[in-house]
Amino acid sequence: MCNDALIRRIAGLFVMASVALGYWVHPGFFAFTAFVGFNLFQSSLTGFCPLERILGRVGLFGCEPKKA
Repeated sequence: MCNDALIRRIAGLFVMASVALGYWVHPGFFAFTAFVGFNLFQSSLTGFCPLERILGRVGLFGCEPKKA
């Protein structure tokens, strides 16, 4: 499990970075913004967060894998 604030912080960073890249580099980066938004939406409905699982598996930021 990870701290929810950490997940929201990283998601916000991804959104801001992808919007900046879409504006200054190439509009194709806006697809990444949509992908992050979709993942936030689906995790609010299902409780499954891919970023939380990835961070838990590699043990970054004190996150631990979910126990079965």
